[in-house]
Amino acid sequence: MTQALAEDDARIVEFHTDDGLRLRGEAYGDPAAPGVLLAHGGGQTRYAWSRVARRLGAAGWHALALDLRGHGESDWDAGENYTLDRYGADLVAVAREFAAPPVLVGASLGGNSGLLAAGSFGQEAFRALVLVDITPKIDAKGVDKIIDFMGKHLDRGFGSYEEAAQAISDYLPERRGRRSNVTSLARYLREREDGRLRWHWDPAFIKGRRSSRLTSGTLEKLNAALGAISVPIMLIRGSNSELVNDESVAEFLRIAPHAEFRDVTGAGHMIVGDRNDVFARTLEDFLGGLSG
Repeated sequence: MTQALAEDDARIVEFHTDDGLRLRGEAYGDPAAPGVLLAHGGGQTRYAWSRVARRLGAAGWHALALDLRGHGESDWDAGENYTLDRYGADLVAVAREFAAPPVLVGASLGGNSGLLAAGSFGQEAFRALVLVDITPKIDAKGVDKIIDFMGKHLDRGFGSYEEAAQAISDYLPERRGRRSNVTSLARYLREREDGRLRWHWDPAFIKGRRSSRLTSGTLEKLNAALGAISVPIMLIRGSNSELVNDESVAEFLRIAPHAEFRDVTGAGHMIVGDRNDVFARTLEDFLGGLSG
């Protein structure tokens, strides 16, 4: 692991995976303090966690928000290996760089990847798990909606930040009063050689998911992993989630009866963006209750 200073009292940290990729993250707080590893959802970057990570660092935690492979400033995989197992292996490797096993906070892709690792090949890697609007069983229509949006502008991109903001507003009409600004969108878009703006992640990531939805075999693996986890778990759902419905939650709690569950009112799948302060307080309450 290497590190350098960044703005706003964060440290840029880099990790090198066993298959030769460089992963980049942003850390806050004392590296010797109890750790929290924050893993974003598919198509996002570490910036999804910026306010939460900064708040945790100020509260005495060592918080690290990671760009997953193929996302943000981390390397794209020339072999296009963007499976849950591979992401889980990356998270385990990064977790082992902490002074002691960290709490994994994973949204969507980051959550399922961590869940799979924690219940199978990385059982000693994490102190606890917080899953943000993700369960093994999710609503297929919600998945299709997200994947279709991510793939819609894949090839052509956007002519301006305003055009990208309008596309997001059309996809999330409930957020029309909170249009994304250029500063925030610059973290998720990059200008390519043709002058057009495209998402800051490898197109191969979503192309694989467009042709291969969550299979029954993957669901069985995730359920088996969930049932094998003995560390504390909390599931945080957005009350308006298009992915995690009441049936999903009931199945989750049946398999992991020791898990805690919290609903965040007024939030959709992007809980951290929709209700950041409520999410942060919910997370801090859980972290504060961990023993040792």
